Amino acid sequence: MNSDGTWTPGDAHRLDALTLSRKEGWAAFAEAEPRPQPEPLTRGEYAALGDGARAEYDRDLRIWHANLGPLRTPQLAALHEDLWDIVDSNQQDGDKAKGAVAVDAFPGLGKTTAVLAFARDFHRREIAEAGAFTAGGHERLPVCRVGLTGNTGMKDFNRAMLEFFGHPGRTTGTTAQFAQRALDCVLSCDVKLVIVDDLHFLRWRATGGIEVSNHFKYIANEFPVTLLFVGVGLAKRGLFAEGESYDNAVLAQTGRRTTRLDMKPFEVTTDQGRTEWRQLLLALEQRLVLRGKFQGMLADDLFDYLFIRSSGHMGSLMTLINRGCQRAIRTGVERLDEALLSQVKIDQAAHLAQDDVRNLLQGQRGRRSPRKPVRR
Repeated sequence: MNSDGTWTPGDAHRLDALTLSRKEGWAAFAEAEPRPQPEPLTRGEYAALGDGARAEYDRDLRIWHANLGPLRTPQLAALHEDLWDIVDSNQQDGDKAKGAVAVDAFPGLGKTTAVLAFARDFHRREIAEAGAFTAGGHERLPVCRVGLTGNTGMKDFNRAMLEFFGHPGRTTGTTAQFAQRALDCVLSCDVKLVIVDDLHFLRWRATGGIEVSNHFKYIANEFPVTLLFVGVGLAKRGLFAEGESYDNAVLAQTGRRTTRLDMKPFEVTTDQGRTEWRQLLLALEQRLVLRGKFQGMLADDLFDYLFIRSSGHMGSLMTLINRGCQRAIRTGVERLDEALLSQVKIDQAAHLAQDDVRNLLQGQRGRRSPRKPVRR
């Protein structure tokens, strides 16, 4: 709040139109400064704001709470360490194939968020070390992200890469021409990391899946990039398949060259699990801008409740907290408790799992002494 009773809005809405499927959107995401946390105002300070300043402040709060992450959870930290190991070890000469990575985990665990956070750090490191432009005068784009659709073939994949680079030849051409143009972009822009998101959309055992798999191997063999796949149930869908059928035999080489990483949900059945869950809730508390917030609001008062509602899944928890904060501010409650959060709807999977999780916690209480809060 300014000395004259006005509010200066931050840049909280500068990425509203962000799309990571094109280089401009990716660069905006990767190079943006951290979003400034809105200043917590007392009721008197908030009431003293003019109508326009109050509307701007409310907007900043809405956008802030909708973008609370990413949080450096133990799962995210472990994944990043593994990714740095793999990406930094893929500095072989051009005659050697690079190892690929597949982040394969259930929905709602934050795998895409964690991968994007890693890719952002990698982008910044490469730009800081080598500069914003290549020796040939092209934009340096250390990361290329490609999202798959439900019926992706090799031509579609190549076109998606061309869309990322904004190549003028992305609308017409043959599959081979698209491939050459896409790979020319990779070389010209010094791409080191290619993220293939939603890989589970690809039908691996269909003809198109074999074609794209072969294309992935071609990229790994011929170009200095690390392929980073992100998806759900990739092992069951055949990404790492070994077998006697032709399809599996073709895919087997992909499995040999791909390291599978996963992310686990939080759990509260062990002392370490409960400590990690509480540390997560404490970190979330610090990011909330609510006038009625207090230490332990989430980590103590809502410890079990939030686990039951989210099943320990990061995505479900963040959705619940985000929507709860929106309602708390809009209604003037300005704090989170069971009465308010019980009115907030979240994803169907977490909703249906509540009774099972509640029974699990009740069973755990019967086998151990009551949980004592670990004070900071």
